[in-house]
Amino acid sequence: MIGIPQEIPSQIRELAEKNVDQAREAFLGFIGAAQKATGAADALPSGAKDAMTKAMSFAENNVNAAFDLAQKIVRAKDVTEVLTLQSEFAKAQLAAMQKQAVELGALAQSAITSAAPK
Repeated sequence: MIGIPQEIPSQIRELAEKNVDQAREAFLGFIGAAQKATGAADALPSGAKDAMTKAMSFAENNVNAAFDLAQKIVRAKDVTEVLTLQSEFAKAQLAAMQKQAVELGALAQSAITSAAPK
């Protein structure tokens, strides 16, 4: 029976790390363009613009967290470390998304309240 190697070869880690860096750079360019477009949305009501800005911020934070995880994974020494990293990431992201949902809900409620006729 052929055993599964427990250690990740350094050449593979280096290649993966370069790919993660390139993907992060591409994302940063995309998010920069999206933020400029969001900033240009002056016609939106204040509450809607705030919610959109906050949602963009959350998306950027979530993607950066995923890139950070990818960076840690490519530097991992073995499969056990990879599994530990993934587990920690899943727990942290679940907590972050719950918090983000509450914040976006509050912003949406505020936007609806401020837009309602008085």
